[in-house]
Amino acid sequence: MFDFKGRTILRSQFLCRVATLAGLSLLAGCGVEHQLLGTGTQANAALGETAAPASVFGYAVADEPQAALVARQVLDEGGDAADAAAAAGFALSVTLPSRAGLGGGGACVLKMPDATGAMQPAAVLNFPAGVPGSTGGSRPAAVPAMARGLLALQARYGDLPYASVIVPAERLAGGVPVSRALAADLAVVGNALLADPAAASVFGPNGHVLQAGDNLAQPDLAATFEVLRTQGVQGFYSGVFAGQFTSAADAAGGGLTVQDMDEAAPRFTPPVLTPHGDYEIATLPTPPMAGEVLPASAAFGAVDKNGGVVMCAVSMNNLFGTGRVAPGTGVLLAASPRSGPAPSLAAGIAYWPDSLRFRAAATGTGQQGAAGAVTGALDAALAGERNPVVPEPGRANLVTCPQGLPDGEASCSASADPRGQGLAVGGR
Repeated sequence: MFDFKGRTILRSQFLCRVATLAGLSLLAGCGVEHQLLGTGTQANAALGETAAPASVFGYAVADEPQAALVARQVLDEGGDAADAAAAAGFALSVTLPSRAGLGGGGACVLKMPDATGAMQPAAVLNFPAGVPGSTGGSRPAAVPAMARGLLALQARYGDLPYASVIVPAERLAGGVPVSRALAADLAVVGNALLADPAAASVFGPNGHVLQAGDNLAQPDLAATFEVLRTQGVQGFYSGVFAGQFTSAADAAGGGLTVQDMDEAAPRFTPPVLTPHGDYEIATLPTPPMAGEVLPASAAFGAVDKNGGVVMCAVSMNNLFGTGRVAPGTGVLLAASPRSGPAPSLAAGIAYWPDSLRFRAAATGTGQQGAAGAVTGALDAALAGERNPVVPEPGRANLVTCPQGLPDGEASCSASADPRGQGLAVGGR
């Protein structure tokens, strides 16, 4: 059980910033048009590029633009990197469900200061989509771990009330334009989703797969986020909702049980540490490659004004997981780990080992190329590059601060891989 400190959220402070993401006509009224559409003071800011700086120092990166904007807004509201990363992960569960979702899981590498502001060693939070106890089900599903992992991150390191990192995703689930990132994935396997009535109602409500710019409405998922916001981890993973969810998952062929849900638990572990000249690099453990095609993944992260940094990678263990939605919950079920190889979840943080001050951080995707993307991006950043392009099929998002953090804010920059559909946003 994780301590959420019994705090509550004043929801009104998020309504303008987050609700506007559901409709382009409202963006200018809440001051985010330049970030999403590339029409602000930085003329070339666009999807896959760095957007114009915001008012509070900090950076957010994500493989889907609206998730990055949510994380940036959380930093503006006084949240730290843990708050922002958790909010980005929940937002991705709405805006990029092909690769991220409440039914899936992931891992984060992080380095956060303690309550006094002193820099602390890096750590890893593992919350992989779990192996169910049963081998039954016509389309076996993984045990959902995303919510437990992100709320464990926020409970231990966050500054805001825990519900504040859920509200943006809950709002986005009410309706949001399909991004180019999601449209690209739908173009690959979208027609297969139409075979499942619950999935078809989300991704093909008129009998045709949604296209970029179409409205993605997920009212059942919004209701599930409300359960998570009002009842917390225990309300989601045990009790009435857990029973309803596992029954729905079983109806979709998932073969999950309430015991599976109750036993799902994230773990904080040491990272893999690698010396690199004057720096040390902390990375997520990477599973050995077995020659098989690895599942798709998505990545996101945040850096705050105090030098706190969280970099995460998540997966559904297959593009769109099992391809089935647990009816009445809006949760797309991730594929059981028994069904194929583990995804390569890749992220890393570079810092000075003596002072533990932040220097650079990267996330990697691109299946077999994910781990190499992180290594390549950090190598380039430590050599002075600000916008490295890593070898195919890898994709890398990067935040780099040559003068370090805290105190070296003016030296920092961020970039999203220009071949992807993500966004890096921040500055001061």
